[in-house]
Amino acid sequence: MTVIEDIAEMQRWHDAQPIVLVPTMGALHSGHGQLIRHGRELAGDGGSLVVSIFVNPTQFGPGEDFDAYPRAFDDDCTLCKEAGANLVFHPSADQMYHGDASITVAENSLTETLCGPSRPGHFDGVCTVVAKLFNIVRPDIAVFGKKDYQQLAVLRRMGRDLNFPIDIVGAETVREDGGLAMSSRNRYLSSEERNQAPAIRKALLAMAESNELGAPARIEIGREILAKEAPLGKIDYLEIVDRETMGKVERITRPALAAAAVFFDGARLIDNIEIMP
Repeated sequence: MTVIEDIAEMQRWHDAQPIVLVPTMGALHSGHGQLIRHGRELAGDGGSLVVSIFVNPTQFGPGEDFDAYPRAFDDDCTLCKEAGANLVFHPSADQMYHGDASITVAENSLTETLCGPSRPGHFDGVCTVVAKLFNIVRPDIAVFGKKDYQQLAVLRRMGRDLNFPIDIVGAETVREDGGLAMSSRNRYLSSEERNQAPAIRKALLAMAESNELGAPARIEIGREILAKEAPLGKIDYLEIVDRETMGKVERITRPALAAAAVFFDGARLIDNIEIMP
């Protein structure tokens, strides 16, 4: 497996077969491993699989965990190699962002709900760095996890609106025993918080399985479960939105998404579940 840190070298690297990109911020776990293996399947025997590892400073807001975000590059490379990656792209922040950079990519519709209000500027940072990765790696396919469903919707819209000739694929969320979505931030949880955190998934399942047509009634069901089973958690949001527009819905009449973000003392955890009418 090859490791490239220089952008110009990455741009010179080319394979005649399809290139699949799996963007990550490192601190990889078995959920990332599944994402990378899915990318390997999409690349096929003759294609090339690139995993980018870059902790992107522009998607962290003031007071967020950029400095504390775990970094374990050697372990990450081992996982990438075992999961079938051909190449790891690992640029520095100085490589990715010029000191006088003045151009960014902004989204102003799909980010008005869920994580958008809670993390101002976050999705602009995501769009900017992913657009740069698309231009540097030049993949045919890019794979993102559905755990960050709003991010997936935003990047699909960016691909459409900016005419990136890239197939953006959403991969299913990988979970721990008990249903907690795998996340690099799970390592921040205390043992008691970890015991309570699976209630996020339980609340979302109850919202999805309810016979209530109205979204507010389903949301109240989820809130009651979290209040009872995750008292250490503080709800950032618990919403039901349209799966394409990310706009809040009052009644489940088309494909929707139940989504949650919950603060524990050590981490902010997100999760979601798709709902059909």
